[in-house]
Amino acid sequence: MRIRPERVAQTIRREVAELIENKLRDPRLHAWVSVTDVEVTPDLSVARIFVSILPEEPERTRVLEILTRAAGFVRHELAPRLGLREVPEIRFLHDSSIERGARIEEILRKLRDGEPIPGDEPEGS
Repeated sequence: MRIRPERVAQTIRREVAELIENKLRDPRLHAWVSVTDVEVTPDLSVARIFVSILPEEPERTRVLEILTRAAGFVRHELAPRLGLREVPEIRFLHDSSIERGARIEEILRKLRDGEPIPGDEPEGS
């Protein structure tokens, strides 16, 4: 029987979100962190966990470093929850798609309202 990476990724996403919210007790981890996606390699050896972090830089970098240091703990906590012989290596990565989406929404709103868009000045002005 073959374990599907998509199913493992969904389970990891749900479990890691719960772990970050309820089990990580690092006092420096007070930022709003959301697990947006998980990609698992076909051989289930590595799980790339994409997180969106609300504060701006440099707080975002600091929170990502905290999560990276906690990867061993997260992997240990995932072992009984996943029921796999080998638990994938955990890698946390920043997901900027929410920020990009917000930027696009802002540009579209300005276009609709006829407002100037910064960085979109005509040449020679």
